[in-house]
Amino acid sequence: MQQQDDLYDVVVVGGGPAGLTAGLYLARARYRVLILEKADFGGQITITAEVVNYPGVATTDGKKLTATMRQQAQDFGAEFKTAEATGFEVDGDIKTVHTNRGDIRTFGILLATGATPRKIGFEGEEEYAGRGVAYCATCDGEFFSGKEVLVVGGGFAAAEESVFLTKYASKVTVLVREDDFTCDGAVATEAKNNEKIDILYQTELKAVSAGQGGLTEATLLDRTTGQTRSWKPADGGSFGVFVFAGYVPQTQDVKDLVDLDPYGYVKTHGYLETSVPGIYAAGDLREKNLRQVVTATADGAIAAVELERYASEMSKKTGLLPPRPTESAYEQAEAKAAASAAAEGTSPAPAATPAAAAGSAGSGFFDDSIKQQLNVVFGKMAQPLVLQLDLDGSALSAELKTFITELVSLSNGKLGLVINQDEGDPAVFDPAAPLPDARPCVRICKADASGKPVPTGLAFHGVPSGHEFNSFVLALYNAAGPGQAVDADTSQRIGQIDQPVDVMLLVSLTCTMCPTTVLSSQRIAAENPQVRAEAYDVSRYPDLKDQYGVMSVPCIVISKPGAEGQPAAQKVEFGKKSVPEMLDLIAQA
Repeated sequence: MQQQDDLYDVVVVGGGPAGLTAGLYLARARYRVLILEKADFGGQITITAEVVNYPGVATTDGKKLTATMRQQAQDFGAEFKTAEATGFEVDGDIKTVHTNRGDIRTFGILLATGATPRKIGFEGEEEYAGRGVAYCATCDGEFFSGKEVLVVGGGFAAAEESVFLTKYASKVTVLVREDDFTCDGAVATEAKNNEKIDILYQTELKAVSAGQGGLTEATLLDRTTGQTRSWKPADGGSFGVFVFAGYVPQTQDVKDLVDLDPYGYVKTHGYLETSVPGIYAAGDLREKNLRQVVTATADGAIAAVELERYASEMSKKTGLLPPRPTESAYEQAEAKAAASAAAEGTSPAPAATPAAAAGSAGSGFFDDSIKQQLNVVFGKMAQPLVLQLDLDGSALSAELKTFITELVSLSNGKLGLVINQDEGDPAVFDPAAPLPDARPCVRICKADASGKPVPTGLAFHGVPSGHEFNSFVLALYNAAGPGQAVDADTSQRIGQIDQPVDVMLLVSLTCTMCPTTVLSSQRIAAENPQVRAEAYDVSRYPDLKDQYGVMSVPCIVISKPGAEGQPAAQKVEFGKKSVPEMLDLIAQA
C-alpha cells in the first residue's frame, strides 16, 4: 500500500447531526474523514431551544447536543473544514469534491446537506422577512409579546411552535391548509385545547401588508369557498407571521449528480447508497417518512458503516492508503490510561458522575461548574485585558457592574476593570449612529504602555448573560490571543479589509442563533483593527428596535464610510452568520 497524504477515505458534505455522526463512526474506525460545512456545524437543530425526545438525554438544546457530537467526532480524529462544495467529479475510483477553498480527493462521498425552512411565497413574505415575518419561534417569539400572531402550517412544527408562542402572544391563530393537522395526534391536541389558540382549517395566507410599526393586515383564502377576506388583529395594532411549512432539501448542487424524487429529495436504496457508486446520502435531504434528529443520526451511522466497506475496497483496488488518524484525543487518552494502569497495577478510575463533577453551587452569577470552565479560558489567554464599563444610573447598569466585577475577580489577574460612571438618568443616544453609545456597556480593551485602556472594537451593550455569555467569554479569548483558530484563507480575507467597518449586532439573550453571529463578527474585529463589532441586547434598547424595524434576531447593521461628501454606506441583514458569511456581507456592504 502507498500512503497518499492528500487523499481521504470519505468526505462528508454537511455538518449537521447526520454528518457529525458519520464522521464520528468513520474516525473511530480509523478511517480518514473530512466534514465540510459551508456555514455552521450543527444544522437546523441548533435553533431548537429544547430537545426532550433524544434517547438517553433527558433535556438539552440543539446547540449543546450538536456541539457534543462535533467534539466526539473530533476526539476520534475527524477533520473539519468550513467550505462550500461547488461541484463533484465522480468518475473513476478516486472522486474529487470541488470547493470554494480548493479541491479534495476522496474514495467515497456522503451527502448530508439537510434541508432549510420552506418559504411559501405569499405576497410580502420576502419584503417583511425579519420585520414581521419569521421562521423561528424560539428566536423571535419575544418580539411579539402582547400581540397576535398567525402561524402558517399544519405539521408537527406548526402545532408545537404555536403552543410555544402562547408564552408571548396575546392570541395565536393557526392557518391549516387541510381539514386537520397532519402530525401526531397528541401534539395536535395540545394546540387544539389551548385557549389562546384559534385554528382555521382549509385556510391559506395569500398576502400581508404593513404600516407604521409592523404588519397590519393579512389576506386569507378560504380553500372551501375560494373566497378571500381581510384579517386584522382584534386590537387594530400590528401582528406577526410565523411560517412552519416544512423544509426544502438542499440538493440543488447535486440534482445533475444523483437521482432525486419529484420533490427534490435524494433517492437512496437499502443502505443509503445513491444512484452513483461510492456516493451515499443521510439525513433530511433524502426521501423518508420522518425527519428528526434521531433519524438523522441513525442515517449517519448506517451510511458510515457502508462507506467504511466501500473505502476499504477502493484502497485494496487502487493500492492507495489515506493517512490514518493516529494522534486523536481519544487515542492519547487511552494510551495515557493504559500507561497509568500498567505503572500502578490498577485500572483507571471511572469518570465522576455529573452530580459529583458539578460540586456545590457557587454564589453570585457563576456556579462552580462555570468557574472551572472560565479558569480554562483565562489560563489560555496570551495577554491580560481591561474591561471598561460605561454606566449610567439605571438598574441595568448596577447589574452589569456586579456581573463584570465578579467575572474580573475570577480571572486570576487576567482582567482589569475601569468604570466610567454617570449617576444621572440613562444616557440618551443617537439610534441612527453606526455604533450608538447606548449604556450600560462593557468594552473589551487592551492596556497601553501607561496602563490606559485602548478599545479593541469589541463591546456588549447590556448584560452579556444567557446565550450571549459564551460568545462574550470567547470574545475575551479572541481579543487576548491566541484566539479561536481560523484557516489560512479566512485569515487572509480578514486581513484584506482595508477600510473602517462598523458592525452593529442587535440580539436577544434567548436567541440560539445570535451567539454564532456575534462571535463571527467579533472574531473578525479581534484580528483586524479596521473592524468594530458591538452587540446590543435589543430588548433593552427599543429605540434601536424601532430604528431598524427589528422583529427578528440577529439583526446585522454594517456601516462603512462613504466617499468624500457622501453619507455612510449601510447594509441591514438578518440571520445566523459564520465567519466566512460575515466576510461576504462586509464585502457586499
